Amino acid sequence: MSNKPISEMGWDELVPGAALYTFQGDVDYNISEMQPEDRLYSETSSKAMSVGDWRVIKPVWNSETCIDCQNCWIFCPDTSIIARNKEMKGVDYDHCKGCGLCVSVCPTNPKSLLMFNEYETVEDALAQWPEKKKKGE
Repeated sequence: MSNKPISEMGWDELVPGAALYTFQGDVDYNISEMQPEDRLYSETSSKAMSVGDWRVIKPVWNSETCIDCQNCWIFCPDTSIIARNKEMKGVDYDHCKGCGLCVSVCPTNPKSLLMFNEYETVEDALAQWPEKKKKGE
């Protein structure tokens, strides 16, 4: 085991269970109380790198059908769902890779998140939103 601080260790020197921080400088342990956009991320973190250009389809959010259940926020593997005080606010398209997991866990009828072609505008996608299905349809 190395006596070096974690910040100076290479990936192959870390022990199982080591915590890796993606933040620049000293870590404030109240970091969870800060909003993500106020945190100082390191240049090498995925937060600092835009990966949204990999996407071919994207989730579009309809605030009219959303019940703020937070399923999409909990299950998003890229933390691309923007929520504040347990309310959905939108999708971070700079980091969303278009996996569709948010859509699959959405319980509303019709769903509050649907996948659309990357080049479809949000306004055009919302204009195509399906109507609520009645039981038995």
